[in-house]
Amino acid sequence: MLSKDIGIDLGTANVLIHVKGQGIVLNEPSVVAMDRNTNKVLAVGEEAYKMVGRTPGNIVAIRPLRDGVIADFDVTESMLKHFINKLNVKGFLSKPRILICCPTQITAVEQKAIRTAAEKSGGKTVYLEEEPKVAAVGAGMDIYEPSGNMVIDIGGGTTDIAVLSLGAIVTADSIKVAGDTFDAEIMNYVKKEYKLLIGERTAEAIKIHVGTVYPDARNEEMEIRGRDIMTGLPSILVIKSSEIEVALRESVLQIVQASKKVLEQTPPELSADIIDRGIMLTGGGALLHGMDQLLTNELKVPVFVAENPMNCVAVGTGLMMDNMDRLFPKIKRR
Repeated sequence: MLSKDIGIDLGTANVLIHVKGQGIVLNEPSVVAMDRNTNKVLAVGEEAYKMVGRTPGNIVAIRPLRDGVIADFDVTESMLKHFINKLNVKGFLSKPRILICCPTQITAVEQKAIRTAAEKSGGKTVYLEEEPKVAAVGAGMDIYEPSGNMVIDIGGGTTDIAVLSLGAIVTADSIKVAGDTFDAEIMNYVKKEYKLLIGERTAEAIKIHVGTVYPDARNEEMEIRGRDIMTGLPSILVIKSSEIEVALRESVLQIVQASKKVLEQTPPELSADIIDRGIMLTGGGALLHGMDQLLTNELKVPVFVAENPMNCVAVGTGLMMDNMDRLFPKIKRR
């Protein structure tokens, strides 16, 4: 049996794996549960995510990626190894080639860490590709034509903004404001306004079910539970969409400013193409209510949400793997 080429979207919030010929076969949270005393991995992915905020003292649920890069190398390696073994993509005598995505503007050291983790987890040859480029391909944009395409990829740890033409990035920016930042802002808002402590999972549920970033675009409310700071006792309150818009306003403004900065650095001919084609919004953050409306309003350019924004990077790795030899001719096979 020959090994299969795989594409990995190594996200801060989720890991998605695309196996050549099979499509996306894995989509699990980037979480590893470990025993503090023995350093033994107890659970990975979905199983470990259920433990976030609910573990006893000796068990810790770790998110080994922060801001789109590896924060804990050994845990990332264990997580990748677990996922790759689970998929059974290794051949009898051969290892799979891996295409893995990283944010734009990360350092050479951070790139090397991602490459090494993928190699140690069972990859033969590891190719790195920038996330917004792969997301644009996965969203169905033809980036290999001599025309301007713009993508805003709002992930868990970073927001990557890029203008692409002829298969390469012309201008780009990457900021550490994304899904995790939104969750933290919601937690801080509830703590400040209501003196109530809530966990990451509750904040994420609020963001999904009642959250919005466009004023007066959503009018829903949700009952939430947490611990009262004053009494130390469990407490319940109701939170509204309008409050979440206020909580997220500052963070979303940073994404708007970064997008404007990229547009300001774009050559005029490509800017004209972007006005005609619009901007593609990908990543989990694209699903945040009102994000496309707000960006359209602020950037004065039509902004569209990709068909399946959370899967764009993983789908893009699959399309790129079909043309691996043509896209990565310079890399010598090992």
